[in-house]
Amino acid sequence: MSKIKEVYSELCSFCVLREMLNKPLFKAFFDYASATDKNDKLNKYGAFVSEIYNGGANLTALTRKLLFENENIFVKLISQKAEINKNIEISIIRELNSLTAFASLTYEDFFNDIGNVVFIPRYDIEEANLLEEYKQRTKNIEKYGYGIFASNCMFSVNENGEIMPIESADNTSIDSFIGYKTERQRVIDNTLAFLQNRPAANILLYGDAGTGKSSTVKAVANHLFESGIRLVEIRKNQLLLLPKVMGEISKNPLKFIIFIDDLSFNQNDDNFSMLKATLEGSASAKAKNAVIYATSNRRHIVKETFGERAGDDIHRNDTVQETLSLSERFGLTILFAKPEKKLYLEIIHELAERYGITMDAKELETKAEAFALNRGYRSARCAEQFIDSLL
Repeated sequence: MSKIKEVYSELCSFCVLREMLNKPLFKAFFDYASATDKNDKLNKYGAFVSEIYNGGANLTALTRKLLFENENIFVKLISQKAEINKNIEISIIRELNSLTAFASLTYEDFFNDIGNVVFIPRYDIEEANLLEEYKQRTKNIEKYGYGIFASNCMFSVNENGEIMPIESADNTSIDSFIGYKTERQRVIDNTLAFLQNRPAANILLYGDAGTGKSSTVKAVANHLFESGIRLVEIRKNQLLLLPKVMGEISKNPLKFIIFIDDLSFNQNDDNFSMLKATLEGSASAKAKNAVIYATSNRRHIVKETFGERAGDDIHRNDTVQETLSLSERFGLTILFAKPEKKLYLEIIHELAERYGITMDAKELETKAEAFALNRGYRSARCAEQFIDSLL
């Protein structure tokens, strides 16, 4: 029996990792293994290699990625620290060894199996022991996670409350920022405490537009990805889905930042009550492995007019306190104030050096100030836009 037939035979009896066989890569391999004549094999081999190319041209790396993203009974029991049936343990060991054999198949193995051909497309492989790698990941499941959370850092929520990976997610890094070091460090310190199972606060980052509030949250998530942090972004109009989202992640071994960007409410907004209940730790809305980080241009979040404050509510003071109470539910509030001229110009010079802009310092500052005056404000975003205009 050829090596390909042996691997095919082993994959057919998968049970713990059976869902992997539904992936296009394995379907293409099964199609090839079932082919009979040479031309049919060549056709099916081309489809198999096409799947490898779509996944980066390395069969071993693609197999590893699919394995780590797989949700199966073994990894779920590991994450829940539950007892695992011995038969399941025996099966997963055998299947991981079979996957290693699959991931080690070379194009020469197919070349010899097809027989009497001049050329077939090549692909890469690398040495691997998927059994040992999987053992290492499951041993540190709280850092690596599984399923869609194994390879992705940032997620969004669809209309049905399902958590989905964000394609082309923001890859902002901590090192890319200039200024606001104290404010950013407070977010990092709180998140590290959260990772270490120490008391951690929900955070409200508020202040002027363009000061880096949202970028800070995303950069912290990227920075701590390998430590087990994941970010789930939820829009304000999706806050009624919070209990479902919390339920989805509550049994996951990872730690989650629920991120709400540009938060503000009008009076009598149903979403107001849901977020307040979550921040208060309502059993139906809060997961122990989640914190909420929100950004807002308003310190008190809820929009209010002078007319509303002077309204005819008999217990007006109670109503005002209710309106202001939401921001007080955040254990940590961090102000990102509009930068003074000194900080603004510091950002300008740092960005100019980073992007290789050679210009007299005085001229650079004069143009940067004029650019800010035309927009009516100074901010980190304004500085970036100015540098972009020069580039």
